[in-house]
Amino acid sequence: MPTTRRNGAPKSGISPPALSSVTPQQPRSSRLPLFLAIYPATLLVGSLFSLLDPSARSAPYSALSQSHPPDVAPSYFAHKKNVFNLYFVKVGWFWITISYLAFLSTRTFRIRSRTRSDGGAEVEQEQSAIKRAQGLVRWVVVTAWWVVVAQWFFGPPLIDRGFKWTGGKCDVLLEEGAKDAGELVTAAACKLAGGAWIGGHDISGHVFLLVLGSAFLGMEVLPVFMARKDMIGEEEDDGQTWAVWFVGGVGALSWWMILMTATYFHTWFEKLTGLLVAFAAIGSVYFLPSMLPALEPIVGAPSA
Repeated sequence: MPTTRRNGAPKSGISPPALSSVTPQQPRSSRLPLFLAIYPATLLVGSLFSLLDPSARSAPYSALSQSHPPDVAPSYFAHKKNVFNLYFVKVGWFWITISYLAFLSTRTFRIRSRTRSDGGAEVEQEQSAIKRAQGLVRWVVVTAWWVVVAQWFFGPPLIDRGFKWTGGKCDVLLEEGAKDAGELVTAAACKLAGGAWIGGHDISGHVFLLVLGSAFLGMEVLPVFMARKDMIGEEEDDGQTWAVWFVGGVGALSWWMILMTATYFHTWFEKLTGLLVAFAAIGSVYFLPSMLPALEPIVGAPSA
């Protein structure tokens, strides 16, 4: 019969299972949905400002270009060619990706073993590798959403397909030998031909991209910020600190450009649908796995 300690536990050298040594993170992650409320609030504030500000309200608006004409734009940010739109929003997924990969590659996960067995270090390394791989899976899924909705879906992306499905078409003056306007099934091809999208519902690609990217970064990084109060007195990793601030800068600029888009571009319904599609993508990564347990080991969840 094995000897026992006073607390009744078997006296042996066998350590508890490795997976049971991970500190639960649920209390922190449960606060994250509140963070998403900033997006509808931002769209609402921007839309109200465009109605209340005299310069924005009185400036002509072109439904074809979905913006104010450049010569009468009420603000620098109302110009489509402002530097932030050209070099940040237009290549937004590049900034989202490099900031997140910098954060993920420098992460030090707070995994605490309940025992100090010889294999404790190996267990922590293994769990860190699993969490890093799950973080990469989440980025892949979110990137797939961006590609399918805004870039390519076995031809035109879903934004362009949705525009055509709702009665939209490319309005272009055809020259002899030119392609028929009906064949121009993407916004990029229509613009290249000198035409313009008319007649359909155009989901705001700016709102979709900026909400999806910044919400993704926020869901990943906020658990680290929320854990800072538990790290007082602990040595911080300079690489991780730099990466967190990098992500924070990209997220803050994304939020600002969401506000500018809400104020100066697109109709309220176009912005609303962009928001809803972005929320569907975020929900599929961060909330759906909790209802489908088979996905949890693959996708995981952000933690400090």
